Amino acid sequence: MLYAVDEAGVATLTLNEPETRNALSAELLLTSTHDRVFSAGANLGGFAADVPLVHKHFGTERFPELFRLIGALGKPTVCAARGHVLAGALGIALACDLIVASEQATFGTPEINVGAFPFMIMALIYRNVPRKKANELLLLGERWSAQQALAAGIVNRVVRAEEFEQAVSEWTLKLARSSPVIMRLGKDAMRRQLDMDLDDALDYLRAQLTLALSTEDIVEGVSAFFEKREPQWSGR
Repeated sequence: MLYAVDEAGVATLTLNEPETRNALSAELLLTSTHDRVFSAGANLGGFAADVPLVHKHFGTERFPELFRLIGALGKPTVCAARGHVLAGALGIALACDLIVASEQATFGTPEINVGAFPFMIMALIYRNVPRKKANELLLLGERWSAQQALAAGIVNRVVRAEEFEQAVSEWTLKLARSSPVIMRLGKDAMRRQLDMDLDDALDYLRAQLTLALSTEDIVEGVSAFFEKREPQWSGR
């Protein structure tokens, strides 16, 4: 996996095992250097390996840890899906806040076709995709085009291949210009209120608004708006 940070503060994590089509293993765990594949999903060799079952169980713990880490990161995440996003890779994509897909990208959970099932990413799929469409995705094991994924709510935006890098950069730079402290508060609230009942969610979000009102950045943002200038965030 490659890691880089540009001048605007945008960090890029790149899957970089093209010889295995970026198959996910405990070692390779958000873009891809492969022209046609974001990730082919879990490394199937690990499923059939002659090792004790308990070792296989422990070997899968990094996947839910990664999904939780992305969700609790406190910074916005954009998945740049250029090629095939299959199986566990779809879980990584859905754990991100936004997904920009090239028109050549495909999405799917083909596990059922090889006698497996997408157990660990199911929780993410049902939190992003309407129930009947999620059932279709899991049970039939078919690949969806980028446009089908857009219609199902999996991706946010589909662009032509030649516009892909520009589209990703447009969103990441816009996100990077936001107040880091307000973004963190907002991201945390987005995640925590998701499974609350309405009354609990409203009480919690009211408390988060009060916390946001105590920050210097919200004062700076409102002041900059009325003064017609760019805000200078302090992160406090």
